[in-house]
Amino acid sequence: MRKENRRECMGLIKKPVTGMKDVLPLEMEVREYVIGVIKETYHAFGFSTIETPSVEHIENLSSKQGGENEKLIFKILKRGEKLNLNEASCEKDLVDCGLRYDLTLPLVRYYSNNSSKISTPFKALQIGSVWRADNPQKGRYRQFYQCDIDILGEPSNLAEIELILATTTTLSKLGFSGFEIRINDRRILKAMAAYSGFEEENYDQVFIALDKMDKIKAEGVEAELLENGFSKEMVSKYLNLFQGISDAENGLAFLVETLGEYLEDAVSSELKEIIDSVSQTKTADFQMVFDPSLVRGMSYYTGTIFEIAIPAFHASCGGGGRYDKMVGKFTGTDVPACGFSIGFERIIMLLMEQGFQIPEKKQKVAFLIEKGIAKEELCKIIAEAQKERESGVQVSLMRMNKNKKFQIEQLEKEGYTVFKKFFREALK
Repeated sequence: MRKENRRECMGLIKKPVTGMKDVLPLEMEVREYVIGVIKETYHAFGFSTIETPSVEHIENLSSKQGGENEKLIFKILKRGEKLNLNEASCEKDLVDCGLRYDLTLPLVRYYSNNSSKISTPFKALQIGSVWRADNPQKGRYRQFYQCDIDILGEPSNLAEIELILATTTTLSKLGFSGFEIRINDRRILKAMAAYSGFEEENYDQVFIALDKMDKIKAEGVEAELLENGFSKEMVSKYLNLFQGISDAENGLAFLVETLGEYLEDAVSSELKEIIDSVSQTKTADFQMVFDPSLVRGMSYYTGTIFEIAIPAFHASCGGGGRYDKMVGKFTGTDVPACGFSIGFERIIMLLMEQGFQIPEKKQKVAFLIEKGIAKEELCKIIAEAQKERESGVQVSLMRMNKNKKFQIEQLEKEGYTVFKKFFREALK
């Protein structure tokens, strides 16, 4: 029978939906361990665990704050009597909510709804699935986990310092070292664009091109900006800033001197304070790096932005920034806010590729029991298993397959190291 016909006969599809994945037991153990480290570390920094619904109002998700992610929303049809396909004339008639594409927007709604019940500043920890209708690729899924920490109500850069220290401490406990926290400020990005002659309404277009600097280099950014209709003079003046930063001993100081009145003194001094404070108090092995080309795609960022870069793996593993205007969209009153998200799925992928072993992992023992063994003997075996479980050993009881070798090989892949075999009759 051909595959197509076999599929039609069965009616059900065994593979997960495109962009989703099944998690096998060995990886699941690593994921649970990593989540445990994350929670333990962030709790030590004073963050409280919260939970928000996976489904959000479509008005919130489409509020022009999520950047390109708003094009990737999994939208949900209205239900029951509210869904009238015959009378629908536009999407609004069909859709009233969607799956969250990140954890920040739900957090801000949560804070706006519950601010009278929580302390200020509010230090929140969220761990949960998000969904984006993106093009799936290695390490990138349409459903994936995010681990976010946010501080709301703290106007000073103490928020940034705490977020960076908490996140880097967590990464260190997971075995990562020699990585970088790249940092910039959206106000610096705007000042550089203004100095070069770009109009404010064109900033987003400029930043979209700049965000590709790592991939297409300065030549590619130049070509894209010229293609978008910007003058050669403006583009050259803009890109010369980045060359000057690269050539300067102190890139931030060079910008302060060059941009002059275009950049407020407080912006550079606050950024320098963050870099210096983190560098002097860190306990993990990483470097703070000023990166003027760092953009971060979310439209809601208003100030400091940062990203985790692991040069050894040529990978970015998380990021965040300040979003002081977002709460005001809900309440009418702005509240200072800043957050940092660990790239959970990317970290898991890197750990699995390295063959990561959970420290002090409980021993996994398999009791393989031959079919037909007497009830009295079976009870003795179960009692033995119970005794070992009480001592902290993980014991799994299972019937012995005919192909014991293959069975054991599969169990070894799941982390079992000890195998006890029980037969109907003692082996001679």
